Amino acid sequence: MGKIIRCLTTDGAVMAMALDATDIVARAEEIHHPSAVVTAGLGRLLTAASMMGVMLKGRDDSVTLKINGGGPAGQILAVSDSFGNVRGYAANPIVEIPLKANGKLDVSGAVGTDGMLYVLRDTGGKEPYVGCTPIVSGEIAEDITSYYAQSEQTPTVCALGVLVNPDLTVQAAGGILLQLLPFCPDSIIDQVEKNVQKLPPVTVMLQNKATPEDMVRMILDGMEFDVLDSYEPTYRCTCSREKVENAFYAMKAEDLETLPDENGIVEATCSFCDNVYRFTADDLKRIAARQEASE
Repeated sequence: MGKIIRCLTTDGAVMAMALDATDIVARAEEIHHPSAVVTAGLGRLLTAASMMGVMLKGRDDSVTLKINGGGPAGQILAVSDSFGNVRGYAANPIVEIPLKANGKLDVSGAVGTDGMLYVLRDTGGKEPYVGCTPIVSGEIAEDITSYYAQSEQTPTVCALGVLVNPDLTVQAAGGILLQLLPFCPDSIIDQVEKNVQKLPPVTVMLQNKATPEDMVRMILDGMEFDVLDSYEPTYRCTCSREKVENAFYAMKAEDLETLPDENGIVEATCSFCDNVYRFTADDLKRIAARQEASE
């Protein structure tokens, strides 16, 4: 099971969090069966969304990350609630491109670099907050860092990693997110910079059995901190037959009539979990009747 902790230094200068997202990304791989490079890209975005979700204030708040850099993977999307439970998908899950020169998966090549990263926060208002920044690398972590710097003026360190096995299963996945809070003294900034320089890759830490607590201790080495929150997030889809019915209910009656196939069946597949909801022509007639009754 995944685990995330959010911490604050005792002087209130730095917030840091770490997430072991191995189980989350493994579940995404089981559902979508993407190629290795798309598993890495989607896994990084899921990890980032989960950490950003925990930073939300309201229990019913949610955050959505969308990135589309014009690469062969198309749009990649991840949605998290305020407990870090997350779901997501890539528009094109199968992408086969060469490895980078260093032998690593070319996530940037799959995502592309000509596009935008969108961050949508739904906090219960009439319209969600929407922020967007140009993609700087397509490697996801750098794009999250750039978003916070440009859109929210918050100095941020983001490290994300997904290690995919030769059989395409997920060996390790996780992330670290650190932010310098207002009036952070120069001495703390210097210490953070030193810690970042010696920080091992996230997947290396996880392979060495590091826990989220261990990862926070590394990034906050030399500083005292308190744990603010601790959760066990999962890959969790919120789809239901009722939600699909509500989507049909919003359509015009004449459009509903065109949906069934030659066998009188219409199928709706959830992009996040691949659940298939089947409706008959009679089901659609019932929905249309409900529309008429409400008018």
